Amino acid sequence: MEMMRAARLHAVGQPMRIEEVERPKASGSDVVVRVKACGMVPNLANVLANWETWYPQMPLPPRPAIHGLDPSGIVHEVGPQVVNLKPGDRVYVNPGRFCGACHHCSSGKPQACEHWTLGGYFGYNRKSLEMFARYPYGGFGEFMLAPQAQAIKIPDNMSFVEGSRLGYLGTSYAALKKCGPLMGKTLVINGATGTLGLGATLFALAMGIAKIYAVARGEKLLERLKAIAPDRIVTFSNVNGSSGSFVKEQTNGSGADLMLDTLGAKAPLDSMLDAMGGVKRGGRIVNIGGTSGALPVDVKWWMDEQMELIGSVWFTAAEGMEIAAMVEAGIIDMSVMSPMVWPLEKINDAISGVGKDEGGFTYYAVEL
Repeated sequence: MEMMRAARLHAVGQPMRIEEVERPKASGSDVVVRVKACGMVPNLANVLANWETWYPQMPLPPRPAIHGLDPSGIVHEVGPQVVNLKPGDRVYVNPGRFCGACHHCSSGKPQACEHWTLGGYFGYNRKSLEMFARYPYGGFGEFMLAPQAQAIKIPDNMSFVEGSRLGYLGTSYAALKKCGPLMGKTLVINGATGTLGLGATLFALAMGIAKIYAVARGEKLLERLKAIAPDRIVTFSNVNGSSGSFVKEQTNGSGADLMLDTLGAKAPLDSMLDAMGGVKRGGRIVNIGGTSGALPVDVKWWMDEQMELIGSVWFTAAEGMEIAAMVEAGIIDMSVMSPMVWPLEKINDAISGVGKDEGGFTYYAVEL
């Protein structure tokens, strides 16, 4: 039996423990990845402490659990049915887990699978427990088991720490693709200076958006965001008034073509609802944030204005490959974001030390 170090959570409210556990072995079409870095969810402390109260229908991994949502590393071992991956390949491991056999999975829409689960983080219903049993390893351990189809090769100009940012970038990118062609369009990003909002800004610019109306609270971070593309980003602090009214004023009363809501968990719904008022007739609104609750939308407005409201969860491996190709080609420049990194031994310091002063411009990771 070969062993490895891993950080495990034994109970809510307790610190994670660095322990020696059995190392996974590859079989079938699975691979074992030697984890080099794993992204730290900015609100992980809140999730670990409150998730089971907030969303009891969405299970966490059974404890003791190895968490860690966004791992990147090197393929260490491959199962006998693995193709196109070999030991030594640099990869990001998409934590999406699903059955692989239903109509949704076969159609390239695994997020609609009833077994859809984010490994190392949380599930979406009780069937996620089957996925946790099959793949019990998150990224806060030296090695992890993963399906070959979820190991995405990353380019040499993407470090492992940068690779651990791919989850949030991918979530933003997948949502923008659901907006349809962006060339020449206008877009409201609500929560634009956060982790998801910054990623959405970078991809929207790369995908040809004409104008971004970036909405957030802090003016300092909004100024920093505008500096990325001063001629194409218009900023507004919703501390100063209605963001929807502001966008309408900026567009001669018409509104923007599209909107992304990227606010964090438990953010106030009134901010999202207000920003929706800045979308033009026939517009499309995609939600990828963490707001929750009953949204008091006027359904007649929804019908009369021909509005579309879409929920978008995570991203596919194919979309991850597209992002890796864009980074390799220099289309997406990750240098506007700075990492804050801890060693695995400091995992509890990392969880408690994650801050939000720099919004999405700082991201967090554990190195192994």
